[in-house]
Amino acid sequence: MMRKNCMKLIPALMLLGFAGAASAAGFAIQNQAGSGNGNAFAGAAAAAEDAGTIYFNPAGMTYLPQGHNITAVGTLLERSIKYDDTGTFTRAGVIAAPNITVYAPTGDGGDAGGLGLIPAGYWSYAYSQALRVGVGVSPTFGNETEYSKNFRGFNSGFFGSMRQININPSVAYKLNDMVSLGAGLNFAHNEIEFKFGVPVQSPTPAVGAPAGTFVKVEGDDWATGYNLGAMFQLSPNTRLGLTYRSKTKFDLEGEQKVSATGATLTALGVVNQDVKASIDMPDSASLAISHQYNRWQFLADYTWTGWSSIDNVALKNKDTGRLIKTLSYNFQDTYRVGLGVSYQYNEQVKTRFGTAYDKSPVKSAAYRTMTLPDSDRTWLSFGINYALSKASSLDFGYSHIFFKTARASANVTSATGVILQTINGKWDDNSADLLSAAYNHNF
Repeated sequence: MMRKNCMKLIPALMLLGFAGAASAAGFAIQNQAGSGNGNAFAGAAAAAEDAGTIYFNPAGMTYLPQGHNITAVGTLLERSIKYDDTGTFTRAGVIAAPNITVYAPTGDGGDAGGLGLIPAGYWSYAYSQALRVGVGVSPTFGNETEYSKNFRGFNSGFFGSMRQININPSVAYKLNDMVSLGAGLNFAHNEIEFKFGVPVQSPTPAVGAPAGTFVKVEGDDWATGYNLGAMFQLSPNTRLGLTYRSKTKFDLEGEQKVSATGATLTALGVVNQDVKASIDMPDSASLAISHQYNRWQFLADYTWTGWSSIDNVALKNKDTGRLIKTLSYNFQDTYRVGLGVSYQYNEQVKTRFGTAYDKSPVKSAAYRTMTLPDSDRTWLSFGINYALSKASSLDFGYSHIFFKTARASANVTSATGVILQTINGKWDDNSADLLSAAYNHNF
C-alpha cells in the first residue's frame, strides 16, 4: 500500500505546477530543457549542452563535464484559444420523447487557453570517463483547454485535460572518441479528464436533463517504455545525433460522473459508472546535427512522431465492457523541422536564435475536436546563456508560436445515431508564448 501511495505522489507533486498545456503538435510538450527554448529546440538530439540531454538524447551525457550535472527548468506557457462560430446547425423541434429538445448554447466560449507552468529536472553523474548515469523527471505530453459553459460546442466538449509525467533513468557509454550510445527507461503516468454536454434537455429537471447537464470522465494509469540514443563525432566541430523513443500504452481506469439525475438521463444510459479506455501515446525518432564554426554554432533537426497510434479512443464500462462513447482523433504521423544558431559573444554570454515548423496530426476539420483545436505551427525563438562561474550558468529563452487557421465540423449524435447538431467553427488567432528559465550546475 505504501509503494502504491508513493507512486501516486510523484505525479501529484509535479502537477502542482503543471497546467497541462501543450507546446508542440498534438498533446506533445517540447519544453524539456531551458537551453533549447532559445533555439526553438533545433538540433536538440545533438546539442548536449546540459543535463536536459537525458530527454533529447541520453548519449549526450558523455559530453557533459566530470562529476555531477544538474539542470532545473521552469517554463511559463501562455496560450490564447478563441473560437469563432461559422454556422452551427442544431436540429429543431422535439426529439425522442415529448418535451425533450436539443440543448444549444450560443456563445463562443471565451478564451479557452490560459497560463501554465511546465517544470522539469535532470541529474547526470560521470561514473567514469566513459560511463554516465542519470535521471530526468518531466511532463512529456499534456493539454488543457476550457471554454465557458455557454460555448456553442458544449455538447461536443468544453473541457479537456491530459497530463503525462515521465521518470526517465538513463545510462550512456562512450565507445571511443567518435561514438557514444545511450538508453533509458520511461516510467510514465497519464491522467485524463474530459467534460462534454448532454445534448438533450427537459423543461422538468425531475424528469429529464436540466439545461447545461454535462458528463465528466476521468482516468489514469502507469505505463513503461524506453528510449535509445547515439551520438557520432564526425569531426572536431561536427556532431550527429540519432534518437528513438518508444510508444507507451495506457489502460486507463476511472469514473464517469453526471452533473444531474433524472429519468431521461437514466433511459439514455447517462449515469455514474466506472469506466476504462486504452490509448497508445506515440513513438518518435529524431536526426539532428550540430556544427561549430569559430564562435558560431549551427543546429538543425528532423523529428518524426507516430501520431497514428491515436485513432479512436473507446470509452467503455469497466465491468461490462459496454461502449459508452468514442473519442475520434484519427491522427496522422507528422514531422517537425528546426533550424537554430548560437553565438558565443564572450566567456560569459552566449546568444541563441531559432525557428521550427511543426506539422499537426489532425487530418481535417472533420476530425478536429473542440478541446484540441490543433493546427500547423511555426516557432520563432531567441535566448541567452549567462555563465555565473565555471561550474554554473543560467539559461533564459523565449518563443512565440504562430498557428495556422484551424477549422472544425463536428457532429453531435443521439444514442441512436441521429445527428442533433453540427458544430461549425474556426480558430483564427490561436497563439502561444513560452518564457523559460533554467539553472545548470556542475560539481
